[in-house]
Amino acid sequence: MVVKTKDKIGLGVIGCGNISMTYLKNAALFAGIELRACADISADMAALRAREYNIRAESVDQLLADSEIDLVLNLTIPAVHFDVTMSALSAGKHVFTEKPLATSAADGRTLVAEASARGLLLGSAPDTFLGAAGRRARRLMEEGAIGRPVSGTAFMMGRGMEHWHPNPQFYYQPGGGPVFDMGPYYLTMMVNLLGPVVRVMAMATKGQEERLITAEGPFQNTTFKVGTPTNVLSLLEFQSGAAVNFGASWDVFRHSNHPIELHGTEGSIRLPDPDTFGGTVSLSERGADWRNFESEAELYGKRNWPFNAPDRANYRMLGVADLVRSLHDGRAPRASGDLALHVLEIMEAILTSGESHQSVSIGATLEQPPLLGEDEARSFLA
Repeated sequence: MVVKTKDKIGLGVIGCGNISMTYLKNAALFAGIELRACADISADMAALRAREYNIRAESVDQLLADSEIDLVLNLTIPAVHFDVTMSALSAGKHVFTEKPLATSAADGRTLVAEASARGLLLGSAPDTFLGAAGRRARRLMEEGAIGRPVSGTAFMMGRGMEHWHPNPQFYYQPGGGPVFDMGPYYLTMMVNLLGPVVRVMAMATKGQEERLITAEGPFQNTTFKVGTPTNVLSLLEFQSGAAVNFGASWDVFRHSNHPIELHGTEGSIRLPDPDTFGGTVSLSERGADWRNFESEAELYGKRNWPFNAPDRANYRMLGVADLVRSLHDGRAPRASGDLALHVLEIMEAILTSGESHQSVSIGATLEQPPLLGEDEARSFLA
């Protein structure tokens, strides 16, 4: 592993779309990171972000060849995550990529192997499990608050994207769908709390063969064909022995399921939406009333997004900050390529099982990432 000793790690961003604004704004919160350049398939978009954040706008090739860039933040669309990450690794750069790591487990394994062979660090979103709610839940679990985990449920359900996104077609093609788009948040949080998954069983369907775009934009009132399941129900068997039902659907208008509930021999725990860093964690010990742990006053739990009217916590870049610290400490990052690969293998197994109607074993195992302690979390701040 390459260990950096200089004070600042030079960060270059590839992909300057909407999600980049959150990362770029949050970068100023963290120590050891210096934004230096950005690139995009659209030179105009790269120039816009460069002006907004006072960094250089470069072509992708220029950024990859830039000696002042140590770490590439890959914020491109999922279909090119593999190509961009592989190019960055081949250029000798550490990489942190948006989720998913790749659109196939085979490609994910190639990236993890390439990073290892080159002595480079590979990290991947989501890093939401490092937020205030995720840390609180992990501490309660490690303290034995619910005893030995036995069962649980996790639900990501909604209407889909076409009512708000002007160009939603890519969400409904292979590599997209609710499992690949939103599943990483739920599965990463559960692996963080329960350890690795060893077997999956699933059923998968399409609620509609075609979807109507109602969002304003050039495709409003046009339809497109759906190329991946949009309604999936799965059963996850964890190495620990726990069994969790995971449902992911874009065919639901309204529901009352909690995002994540876990039940053990001594009690139950409820978690907020794992797509955010904060929210309320609730604990019931041996059937007692729910005791709430609010995160608003805790580190990386304060509401800070959307910027103009914050109603949730969004500290994307926290995983990058942990990776940068791991470069100095000579350890693996918590939001690691290995963790993202395991989640990718679970997602692929869910879709495979849904198609074959057979259970699918997850071959590779994984060590749970270590708990991010409060003192260390605070030390990431600038």
